[in-house]
Amino acid sequence: MSNDMAKYRIFKRASGFWFAQDRVTGKQSSLRTRDESEAVRLLNARNEAVHHPAAINLQLGRTYINACDPKLSARTWQEVMESIVSMKRGDTRIRWAVAIRDKSFDSIRKLPLLETRSDHFLAVLAGGKVSTNVYLRRLHNFALAMDWLLRSVLPKPNWPKVVYKAKRAVTQEEHQRIIAREQNPERRLFYQLCWQLGGSQTDTARLNAEDVNWADQTICYDRKKLENRQDTGIKPPLIRFGKEVTAILRTLPQSGPLFPYLRKVRAADRATEFKQRCDGLGITGISLHSYRYAWAERARRAGYPLRFAEEALGHNSKAVHRAYARHAEIRVPCLEDWEQAMQAKTLVVDFNAPAEPPVVTELPSQLAAVVTGRFKREAPCLTPRVLADGDRDEAYLPIHQDNL
Repeated sequence: MSNDMAKYRIFKRASGFWFAQDRVTGKQSSLRTRDESEAVRLLNARNEAVHHPAAINLQLGRTYINACDPKLSARTWQEVMESIVSMKRGDTRIRWAVAIRDKSFDSIRKLPLLETRSDHFLAVLAGGKVSTNVYLRRLHNFALAMDWLLRSVLPKPNWPKVVYKAKRAVTQEEHQRIIAREQNPERRLFYQLCWQLGGSQTDTARLNAEDVNWADQTICYDRKKLENRQDTGIKPPLIRFGKEVTAILRTLPQSGPLFPYLRKVRAADRATEFKQRCDGLGITGISLHSYRYAWAERARRAGYPLRFAEEALGHNSKAVHRAYARHAEIRVPCLEDWEQAMQAKTLVVDFNAPAEPPVVTELPSQLAAVVTGRFKREAPCLTPRVLADGDRDEAYLPIHQDNL
């Protein structure tokens, strides 16, 4: 084939890489090589592929691929799913095992990865749910990371946006109605403790009486979702409780599991029982997890420090915690009133005023001990603060001798 009849031509850029250009459309693409002989071979392959039937091109491609990885051309999406499940542990493995049974994946289970087109993915997404979109993305990214796919099946901008169902917190009025309707004492106390502690339903149901330190009035427990991840750096939360939690804990068993029955129930069954209570009351849009949203929003409205709230809920990310508390209604105080209040608390010192004679009084016992040297390690001393320009300010700051 003469160069004049060929669809593609090659040229070399200043970077040293060879590029191929379509003579009809003018589109250019890198051949990812600086070697001229390799560029010529790739050019000839492209020009020959234009005149070959699609079946021949596919067979030639399989021949080359099998030479480097015999399994690459035959690997199916079902094998990708099974590979991911085999790498997971605990609850994550269970979730993946359930997710890959989605009927929307049936059309691509036996489809080889290298024969997958964007139309196949779009058909799966069209008949699937939100979870289908989420897990198909993960399957696709896993295959790309493992070099089982030569290129993306569906470009990232073309993936349908994942739209989750709206999540909200349990309001105090709804919580009181749920408690009033619940006839089972153990379940009623369970809901009350979820409201007070903000723990996940599984962590709250797994609490033991030994997790309660009555001397310090604290509860300390490990999160179940982190039991297989030892290197997360998240320490067990140490939560101090008040009178209401004390009253709840006093009515629960003083040894062993606090919720003997609910501890043995599956999380899905606990969620179903809670939903049945809500349906009977006409309450919609909440689940047991909504108690965590409620705790986060209550903490934010009360001005609770963010670092304490993260520890209490077991969050290792500020972004995650803010997502939980984003619907909290915050009343911003008036700036004018705030400035006036701050000015009223400010002590104004005039350093140019004449100094008054010191008044000699009897020293307190602790200060006298400092002067006499009996408590030298705790004794504060005064040192002039050095300014940036080297001058000394007349305001003195107390520092400890240990820092000298």
